[in-house]
This record gives sequence, C-alpha cells and structure tokens, in this order.
Amino acid sequence: MASFGWDCLFCFFPLLLLFLWVVALRWPRVHCWWRQAVRAASWSLWVIVCLILDLPLHRNTTTCTKEAKSPDTADILSGLGGKPDGARFICKATALAQHVQQHCSSLNTSNLASWPRGDPHLQTVSGQLCGRYGDPVQFTRENLLLKDGGMVALDWAVGTRHDDGGVRKRWEPRREHQLGRKGLCCFTQTPPVLLLIPQSWGGMTPHLKLLSQEAMRQGFYVVVFHHRGTAGSPLCSARLTEFGDPSDLEEAVAYVHSRRPSSALFAVSEGSGSGVLLSYLGECGSSSHLTAAAAISPVLLGQLWFETPMPTIYRWGALFHRKQQLSRYENSLRGILDVDRALTSSSLKEFEESLFCASAQHQQQQSPLKGLAPSLAWTLGERAHPAKDWEGYWGRNEPLRDADEVAVPVLCVCSRDDPILPPASTLPLSLFLSNPYFLLVLTDRGGHCGFTQADEGREEEEEKRWSHILALEYFRVVADFLKYEENEETCWRRPLEGGQSAQRRTETPAVPRRRRTNVMRRTKAQSTEHSDDAERGTFTWKRSYTR
Repeated sequence: MASFGWDCLFCFFPLLLLFLWVVALRWPRVHCWWRQAVRAASWSLWVIVCLILDLPLHRNTTTCTKEAKSPDTADILSGLGGKPDGARFICKATALAQHVQQHCSSLNTSNLASWPRGDPHLQTVSGQLCGRYGDPVQFTRENLLLKDGGMVALDWAVGTRHDDGGVRKRWEPRREHQLGRKGLCCFTQTPPVLLLIPQSWGGMTPHLKLLSQEAMRQGFYVVVFHHRGTAGSPLCSARLTEFGDPSDLEEAVAYVHSRRPSSALFAVSEGSGSGVLLSYLGECGSSSHLTAAAAISPVLLGQLWFETPMPTIYRWGALFHRKQQLSRYENSLRGILDVDRALTSSSLKEFEESLFCASAQHQQQQSPLKGLAPSLAWTLGERAHPAKDWEGYWGRNEPLRDADEVAVPVLCVCSRDDPILPPASTLPLSLFLSNPYFLLVLTDRGGHCGFTQADEGREEEEEKRWSHILALEYFRVVADFLKYEENEETCWRRPLEGGQSAQRRTETPAVPRRRRTNVMRRTKAQSTEHSDDAERGTFTWKRSYTR
C-alpha cells in the first residue's frame, strides 16, 4: 500500500509542480522574472544560430551603429536631431521638405518592433522569402514588347483574396472613396497609379504583396514591373538588363501613362530595384511621367554594394536565384555571354562582371551586335557593347550618376541594421543635404525591406509595414503640395493674362501648358532636421527640360 502511494505521488508530482508554477505566474514579480528569463534564453539560442550561420548580431541597434559609424557621419546625424530610437528625416531645407515633415505623421510615429520581431535577419527573411500570407492580391499579366525585340511583364492588380474562404473580391476604387478613405487624385478625378519595381533579380516577394494590398486599400491602381527574363516573363532577345539600365522601365512607364493618361503616376522600388528607378529619373530628368517616387532599402552606390562582402546565407541565396534564371537560357546565351563563368561564380560581383564585362578571351569570340539591327544598335548606344572593364561598367550603370538631372522628389527609406546593404556610414548624406529632390528617412531598426511595426494590443488580422504606410502617405502629402502650388501660381498668372491686349493674344500663338508647374521655396524657419548652413533665398522648383 505504501509503495502504491509513492507511485501515485511520483506520477502526480510533475502536474503538481505545473499547477504551482501557473499559480506563481499570477504574481507580477514572478511573471516579470519569467519573461526576462525566457527572453535571455531565447537571445542565447539566437546567438548560437547567428554564429553557426555567420550572421552579424544586432541586439541593440543603436549601440552597434554608434560603434560602426564614422566620425563625420556621427557629427552630421547628431546635428540633425530626431528621436534616439525613431526615424531621422535628412534633407535640404525647402518648402516641400517642411510640408512633408509637418503632414507626414508616420515620420513621428515609427513605432518599429524590437527584438525578437524586430531582428533585422528575421525581418529580412520574412519580407523576402516567407510571408504570413500566400497570395492576398490577384494579378493579371500583360506582356509588353520592347523596341529591341525584348519583352517585359506588367502585372496589374485586379482584386484581393479573403483568407478564410478564398473568395476573390474585385476592387472598386469608388467604393474606397465612399468609405471615407482619402484618395490620391492630385490632378484629376481618377485614381492614381502605383508602379512597383522588384529586386534586380526579379520575383514578387511577400514585401511587395503586402504593399500592393495596402495600396489597393487606399485607392491606387497597382502595376508591377518585372525585368526581362524574370518572374516567368519570356526572354525574347539575347540581351539581359544591366543593373542601371533604365531603357526597359522607360518604355514601361510610357505605356502605363498611355493606359492611364489622366492618373498621377507614382513608383516604389524594392532593394536593388532602385538601381533602375534612380537611373530612370536621372536619364529622363524633367521628361519623366512620374509625380513622385520612393525607394525602400535602396542601393544608392551600386559598385560599393557589389564589392562589399555580404553575409554568406544572403549571398548564396541571391546567387542561387540568379543562376537559376540564367540556366533557363543557358544554351541560347552561351555564344553571346560568358555563361559558364557566370554559373560557376561565387560572388555577385563575379556574376555581374562575367555577364556584362567583356573579358580578353571571350571578347574575341563574341559579337556585341549579334542579333541586333544597326538601327537598334545605334539606339542602344554604348549598351549595345559589353563594358570593357568593371570600372567602365559602373560608369554607365551607377544609380546616382545623373542625380543632378532628377526633377522628381524621391524618398529613400533606409535602416542602420540592414544586413544586405553596406553600413550606414557609406550613405551619401551630402546628396540629401544639397539636392532638394532627394529625401532620406533613416531608422535604427528595420532590416532589409522589413520595418515591421510593434504590437500595440491590436489583433493581427493583417500585417502592415511602417515603410508602406510612410511611402503611401508621402505620396499623398507630395500630391497635396503640388496641387496647392499649381493653384497658387495659377492665381497670380490670371491677372497677368487678363491684362494682355486682345491683339497680342490673337497674333501670338498659345503656349502649351506644362503637365504641372511646381514652385518650391525654401523656408525661413529654423529646423534641426535640415542643413544649418543652407543659404537663405528662394528656390523655384521648375523642370529644366535639359534632356
């Protein structure tokens, strides 16, 4: 009998301990101690995983970045102010910058998630590989034939899918306006168009899917631009897209504008897709059809990005994706490009150089103009020939090579703990402090195209990213600013036009009005977020039409 009692005691002893532990957790002090213990154990386990995968650790982002920053960058950022754990707005002192800072509430309420949800590696993987949802947005594909015989794919968002029943719901922009959501019809009564540009290696990531869903909810027509030979689009010509070649995007933007001529056109790039977007804005200059643009985790210095060592897991992931795409057309491109060297490369720099830079041995075997008509070769110019060397390749593909010609306001959203991009100390801060068209938002946390928001006790029915909310709100603020400036200039033009004589009006042909006229004057208000040494005066934002 005694042995039976001891057996029962040993059987129910674990349950008794569990019951006592549950009762103890009701005490606030014990509950707080337990949470700290679990957090410390989780962090120790995560440290072991990062050491095995050779990943940099980011427990305290602010501390890590202070140690990594250069003295010049630290001095500049310290003079810009901002919250120590929030977003810093770096730009030149202009009326548009002041308007964005005053009316973009997302700049002051970043509320980014902390560890573990805010870990840069977890955010990067969740945004690029495994999202929480499958396909929340339904797309219909349209293939666009280019001048050189190539083809790019344009995916138009046509509806959303419910998570529970899988029922397809068609999007109605007018219904969105009836529900009280403010539309972005800045110049016309039609909804605006949002053009999304994926990474340079292509593919629709969960990050872009969530952005498409949020943009449709706010009343945008969403279209995704896919580079030639990526995301299932066929490669119809023996020519691949260089990192900073905007010719395909230029034709795609012109086509989208012709489809929606009365809609304002905005663009958002993801990661390395900024190389094409920034090159397009620089080469097109004032003739661009875009109203504003945003770049999330952009690659601003392309050559530095390719030459900076990347964590092994990210490097092999990007290489595997690019090699998989190239292997589909291995036989077709073997006589034109150095495919064998590209497929055996061990870095992104070697892969890019083997495809677009002519080596001494391969240059004698290939014909740069093979498959291209003389007229197309003349249109392509220097891009009809492979670059002579690595430096020459970036002379024509660096994203900011024509930054002085940009005539569209661009918002760049960057994070200091981005594991894929170079350190924040390499950011060209002088560009943002001197060029009125470039605006920079720099955060302490966010990863690469992550920027996950912290839980505020709300139910996680739909995952939202702070960068998406900021970019869409930035477009609305810029549209309101441009509309106000256009109305203001129209008001002072009207008395001048009314005072002209009838004879002069009949003799002088009417001058066609520009697509939009913008005046951006520099503010006299002192702001710690802007450059302190900016000269006081008047800056008129008028397109120069130099190209």
